[in-house]
Amino acid sequence: MPYRVGQWATGNVGGQALRAVIEHPDLELAGVVVSDPAKAGRDAADLCGVPAPTGILATTDPEEVIAARPDAICYTAVGTAGRREVATGTRPTGAVDDLCRILAAGIDVVSTSIIPMVHPPSADPETVQRLRDACATGRSSILTSGLDPGIMNDVLPLALSSICLRIESIRVSEVMNYGTWDKPEAILGKFGFGKPLDHRPPMVMPGVLTVMWGTVVHLLADRLGVVLDAIEEHYELFPAPETFVIPAGTIEKGTSAAMRFEVRGMLAGRPAIVAEHVTRLRDDLAPHWPAPPGGGGGGYRVQIEGEPSWTMEITNPGVADPTVPGTLATALRVVNAIPAVCEAEPGVLTPFDLPMLTGRHLLR
Repeated sequence: MPYRVGQWATGNVGGQALRAVIEHPDLELAGVVVSDPAKAGRDAADLCGVPAPTGILATTDPEEVIAARPDAICYTAVGTAGRREVATGTRPTGAVDDLCRILAAGIDVVSTSIIPMVHPPSADPETVQRLRDACATGRSSILTSGLDPGIMNDVLPLALSSICLRIESIRVSEVMNYGTWDKPEAILGKFGFGKPLDHRPPMVMPGVLTVMWGTVVHLLADRLGVVLDAIEEHYELFPAPETFVIPAGTIEKGTSAAMRFEVRGMLAGRPAIVAEHVTRLRDDLAPHWPAPPGGGGGGYRVQIEGEPSWTMEITNPGVADPTVPGTLATALRVVNAIPAVCEAEPGVLTPFDLPMLTGRHLLR
C-alpha cells in the first residue's frame, strides 16, 4: 500500500514537493496545508501544475491534515523557518512548534525548513531536544535534508572520500548564476545585490554562514573522525561593470553583482573542510573566481585533495535557469526519503541513519 502523505506549504520548494508526492508511485496525497487564503479550497493539482485533479483540496487549517492521520508530512514552510530567519537572527520557533505538533501526533516528517537540523549536533540544543521529545511522544521520526545544505554536502563528498588513501582537504562548492531568479527579496535583500560594496548583506552577517553551512562542515568532520579547531567565515563581493537589468531589478554600475563566500573548517592552521558558494548575476562576472561545472549556468563541485585527488562535478546541461532543477532537487531529496523515514526507528534522523536513499520505482 502507498504511504499517505500530507504536504505542508506550496511555495518554491513546497510546490515541487507537492507535484512529486502526487506523481510518486509509492505515495498517496492525503492533504495540503497552505498559508495563502487565495489557495484554500483549490485542488492540489492546480497548485503544482499537475493536469489531473486529485480531489484533495488545500486548507489553511493544519489540524485538518493532522486529523487525516497521514503516514508522513512533507514540511517545507520556508516562510517560517528558512534562511530568512537565520539571516535576521530570528529563531524558527513557529516551525518548531508545527513540527513538534505533527511528530507528537504520531506522524513522521521530512523537512527542508530548519537548515541546521541537517546535522543535529550542530543545531540549537533546545530545538533538538524539543523535536526528540515530540518523536518520543508520538513514536515518530523526522529527517531534515535537501540539496545544499543536503546531499551535495554530505553523502556525495563522503562517498568520494571512501576511495582515498589520505585526505588533505575537502571543498564542496555551489557555483551558480542567480540572475534569472525573479525573487527581489532574496536577490536584492538577502544577498544584497545592487547595493554598494561597503554594504554587508544579511546573508553574510557575522555568524549567519556558520549557522547555515557550518553545520555541514561539522557533519563532514564528524563522519571523517576529526575534531576541527575552529570555523571561519570569509566573503567577497564583485561590482557590476555597467548597469544592467535582471528579473529581480536593476543592478547599477559599481554595485554588488556577484558574491563569493566560504565557511572554513580549520585544522592545524589550514582550511581542511570548506563549504563554498559562488553566486553571480551574469556568467561573465568575476572571471577569476571558480567557473561553474560544465561551463553552464551553474552546478556543484566536490574537490578532494589527497592521494589520490578527486573532483566530482554535478550540473544540468542545457538548462536555461539552473535554480529550477535546484529547487526541484531540494524537494525530491526529502520526498523520495519518505518510505525510508516511515520505516525507520523513531527519532531525529540524518541520511546516515537510513538505508541508501534511491529513486526506487521511479524508472518508468
